Amino acid sequence: MACCCGSSPSPESTPRYRRVLWIALVVNAVMFGVEMLAGVKADSTSLMADSLDFLGDAANYAISLGVLGMGLVWRARASLIKAATLAGFGVVVLGVTLHNLLAGSHPDAPTMGAVGLLALFANLAVLVLLMRYREGDSNMRSVWICTRNDVIGNGAVLLAALGVFGSGNALPDTIVGAVFAFLSLSGGWKIARQARGELRQAREAEQSGATTAAESR
Repeated sequence: MACCCGSSPSPESTPRYRRVLWIALVVNAVMFGVEMLAGVKADSTSLMADSLDFLGDAANYAISLGVLGMGLVWRARASLIKAATLAGFGVVVLGVTLHNLLAGSHPDAPTMGAVGLLALFANLAVLVLLMRYREGDSNMRSVWICTRNDVIGNGAVLLAALGVFGSGNALPDTIVGAVFAFLSLSGGWKIARQARGELRQAREAEQSGATTAAESR
C-alpha cells in the first residue's frame, strides 16, 4: 500500500475530525476491556492480541488528538512515536503467540466468534467515519492504517474461531496471533517511512527558506 504525503485537514474539517477521533478513542478503549476479558476467559491468543491492538489504537488516537492543529513537523514526530508503539505491539504479540504455541492453549470457539463479530462491527463503524481522512499526512495516515488493520484482524479472528471449531485444536488461533504481529510490524514500518519523509521535506524547506532569506539581504 502506497503512502501519500498530503496536507493536514482544512480548518473547516478539523472540528469534525476531532470528533471522529474522540469516538474512535472511546470505542477502542471499551473494546480493549471487552476483548481482554473474553480472551482470558476463552484462552484465545487472537482475542488477547486483538484487545492489545485496541489498547494501542486508543493510545494512538489520544496522541493524534494531542497534536491536531500543530505543524507538520510535530505531527510527523508524533507519527514516529506511534510507529514505534505499533511495532512494539507486534513484538509483544509475537512473543505471546510463541508462548501459547509452546505452552499449549484450548480456545473456546463460540466466545471467539461472538466477541470477534462485535469487534468487527465496532471497527467497521470507526473505519467508515475515518474514510474521508485516509489520504492525509502521516499522522492521519497512521490512524487509517491502524483502523484498517483492526478490521482485517477482526476478520482473521472470525476465521480462527471457525478453524478452532472445525479442527478442535488451537493452531488457527495461533496463526491469527502471528498475523496480528505481522500487521503491526508492517504498519509501523509504513508509518515511520512516511513520517521520516515529511521531516526531511520540512528540513529541506527550512534550509531553502534560510538560503533565500540570506540571498535577499
